[in-house]
Amino acid sequence: MAQKTASETERMVITRVFDAPREVVWKAWTDPQYTMQWWGPKGFTTPVCKMDFRVGGKFLLCMRSPDGKEFWNGGEYHEIVPFEKIVSTMYFADAQGNKVEPAAYGMEHETIDDAPDVTLFEDLGNGQCRLTIIGNESAEDAAESGQTEGWNEILEKLAAVVAEVAQAK
Repeated sequence: MAQKTASETERMVITRVFDAPREVVWKAWTDPQYTMQWWGPKGFTTPVCKMDFRVGGKFLLCMRSPDGKEFWNGGEYHEIVPFEKIVSTMYFADAQGNKVEPAAYGMEHETIDDAPDVTLFEDLGNGQCRLTIIGNESAEDAAESGQTEGWNEILEKLAAVVAEVAQAK
């Protein structure tokens, strides 16, 4: 299927409220030692997480399925507003971080032209933080491909990590 422009479709948006201060959710999201604990849907592990967390910096993640198959994602940070916003692009990659076509993993990937992923961290007061993910695919494509379900599973895992980080604080 052809890529779509942002004006042609509604982007995927997923929101989750955490019972932890925004700084704790930010740390769990941006620190590789914690990202390795929550990245990937239920049953998946993350044996590799490299992050050069700065504008222009790159990241590389390996997601391993329960049957041992590895899926690599690479990306770049385009905007970072500490404790508020991260704008990045993400793509399927090989183990060296080189971009590969989704077909290399037996997948189709629908994206909206020039639409990066946006992650927002909102302080709700009372020790709560709302995390909002605006994906680079349409809401319809994300639902059909299972990405919406996958992100919700990821956020469940993130909630457990956030609780652990909050206790350690």
